[in-house]
Amino acid sequence: MSGRDLGLELAGRRVTLRQLRAGDYRAWLEVRTRAREWLVHWEPRRAGGPYLAEDRASFAARCAMRERDRQLGTAYSYGIFLGRTFAGEINLSSIQRGAAQSAYLGYWIDEAHAGRGYVPESCVVVFGFAFDELALHRIQVAIIPRNRPSRRVAEKLGLAEEGVARSYLEIDGVWEDHVRYSITAEDWAARRAAYRADWIEPAGA
Repeated sequence: MSGRDLGLELAGRRVTLRQLRAGDYRAWLEVRTRAREWLVHWEPRRAGGPYLAEDRASFAARCAMRERDRQLGTAYSYGIFLGRTFAGEINLSSIQRGAAQSAYLGYWIDEAHAGRGYVPESCVVVFGFAFDELALHRIQVAIIPRNRPSRRVAEKLGLAEEGVARSYLEIDGVWEDHVRYSITAEDWAARRAAYRADWIEPAGA
């Protein structure tokens, strides 16, 4: 894969992760509209401010911004696809080089597809890309303590719980504490084979 194409599309056992394009707008909007109450309570929003803009022009602008971030190597953002069905998003963001070699991971899934293991599978796919291709050393996930579905993903993957960051992000207009989880390159090296057997390779392989 050339540097220009690095991270455009990644594949797991059941999921395909690819960068969202302007043509994905209708499928994305359908999920965001139907599952809005499931999603917005966990998303950044300033008090009294608007929710994420969902018009076509704003979506296309975000796609263009994410492509620029990918080319700069500062973030990699993906739609989670089940075949041709759009099911959510997963993002590797705020990539720091130098002494840190770190990034943050965030994700969301359509309520209709929650609880079926698609998010942990997507996380493992991104871990492989981040540690094996980008040579990062650490990935952090921050989750509101009461967001049990997201915390189950971190726990299912055996991520290290590092404590609570107080008033960490403004979510849905409220400054929320977040539980911090992490995985390091050393963790990945020790678990790579098990992760791949559990989440990436064909069942029974």
